[in-house]
Amino acid sequence: MTDSTPKIKMTNLHKAFGPKVVLNGLDLEVGVGESVVIIGGSGTGKSVTLKSILGLLHPDSGEIEVDGESVVNINQRKRDKVNRKFGMLFQGGALFDSLPVWENVAFGLLAEKRCTRLEGKKIALQKLAQVGMPPEVGDLSPSELSGGMQKRVGLARAIAGDPEIIFFDEPTTGLDPIMADVINDLIVKCVREVGATALSITHDMASARKIADRIAMLYEGKIIWQGPASEIDNSGNPYVDQFINGHADGPIAMAVRA
Repeated sequence: MTDSTPKIKMTNLHKAFGPKVVLNGLDLEVGVGESVVIIGGSGTGKSVTLKSILGLLHPDSGEIEVDGESVVNINQRKRDKVNRKFGMLFQGGALFDSLPVWENVAFGLLAEKRCTRLEGKKIALQKLAQVGMPPEVGDLSPSELSGGMQKRVGLARAIAGDPEIIFFDEPTTGLDPIMADVINDLIVKCVREVGATALSITHDMASARKIADRIAMLYEGKIIWQGPASEIDNSGNPYVDQFINGHADGPIAMAVRA
């Protein structure tokens, strides 16, 4: 890999579920240390894109590269090696209610036997501190936490292994505007501190504007516009303009069942 090699590269990616075409020739690169946010409406393929990179879905055709190496059609040993580069903040938190907070944070490290339980708890408390949570939170159950606190725990887990790439799946869903802004600030801070590349998906434009270096819009299975976050208000693209301004009228027709 050279400095010019993208951290993630997707080329002519296609994925359909029966007659429903979700990805229809998606092309996107994410540079080393860059934070890219994919925006788009519900059902446009944002989650399918992430799952394809993670190996949870297999594209029908096209190429996905991580650090210049293909991750399509690789064996499980190679997939496990690639996935160790990844951290993930899930949309719903995805915390295990049966485990204390610290064990949720250290779950991946413990599952892969990358540390002892004592070391795991120490790392977990350090990561919780990075997201602004005191050490006593580590012994609580996730059910004892508010939605915003659960998001912080999810973020601490995402950075627990000091990943090279962090994925954010609708990171502010279900949060009030103030807590959403807190989470956005923490995402920017943590990605910078870990030194990671970030790829996020969201329909929350406030979040996209804050955490993105570059924004890409996905529509009908393709990236129809991409550019610096600072330029999105002047994209000149009617689809982008309609989406970011939340207008019912425009080229994007919403399917409404009578």
